Amino acid sequence: MITTRRAGITTHLAFALVVAVVLFGFALIAVYRWRRGATLIGGALLLAGGLRAVLSDAHAGLLAIRGRSADVLAYTAFGLALVAVAVTID
Repeated sequence: MITTRRAGITTHLAFALVVAVVLFGFALIAVYRWRRGATLIGGALLLAGGLRAVLSDAHAGLLAIRGRSADVLAYTAFGLALVAVAVTID
């Protein structure tokens, strides 16, 4: 008998939250608010880094790609870079 563990909806809530913020950022970009949209997408990456730092591997769902420290470092670095570029470009 083969048993499979089915992931519950709570496993993917963190990823869904990050995707929702990114989609809202893309919506802002679509209505020519590119700076706010890019800042929001950078904020979504920072949110992903924060969630990855505090959630266990089982609850991080699709946010868990590599090890915890590598994920947090990558999400935070890319988020800070995107926010910095969005804020400083005229």
